Amino acid sequence: MFFDPLYLIIIAPGLILSLWASHKVKSTFREFSEMKISKGLSGSEVARMLLNRSGIRDVKVEPHEGVLSDHYDPRDRVVRLSPEVYQGRSISSVGVAAHEVGHAIQDAQNYSLMGIRQNLVGPASIGSNMSFFVIFIGFLMQASAMIWMGIALFSAVVLFQLVTFPVEWNASSRAKKQLVATGIINSNEAAGVNKVLNAAALTYLAALITSILTLLYYIIRFTDR
Repeated sequence: MFFDPLYLIIIAPGLILSLWASHKVKSTFREFSEMKISKGLSGSEVARMLLNRSGIRDVKVEPHEGVLSDHYDPRDRVVRLSPEVYQGRSISSVGVAAHEVGHAIQDAQNYSLMGIRQNLVGPASIGSNMSFFVIFIGFLMQASAMIWMGIALFSAVVLFQLVTFPVEWNASSRAKKQLVATGIINSNEAAGVNKVLNAAALTYLAALITSILTLLYYIIRFTDR
């Protein structure tokens, strides 16, 4: 096997941003997890309240193992919250819970980009797992068609990340508005929620930039050959 210095040169900005974003989201979540909201509500209680307020009665709220493993599952119609978020009564817990409810609201309102992202999950998964091997074999066999096939497969990953970022940003915007409109948080707490969710958004931005740079590397390396 070999290491290509060009890969490191091209991908370095994305890797640095990813590392910084990961640190930022963990440190920000940790900081505001120590600050309780004045209403004393838990993440699970807030999630249920916001779902009810939006007229969504058929989505469950369940605990889910793992650290920051929170997500909304549109297939099972359930908001799954990590233990710290489900039970927590902090700014971080409430912000993350509201964000996941934001996805449930997107689903209920047929938010177009969310539907597009769901349709891209399969192709993106295949592209993430198979593209490198197809491109590598294509290089070994000097088969241009196979290399371009691998690049096309990875393009699905880029497209998925390109759609994911605005979907996540929109869910956070919905979360902030809902929390303030319901009076669950005050203005000072809203500033903390904003920091937590903005830090989380950085991880999706980093993933998008990294995937674009990786695709750029594949194209440059192939055309160079």
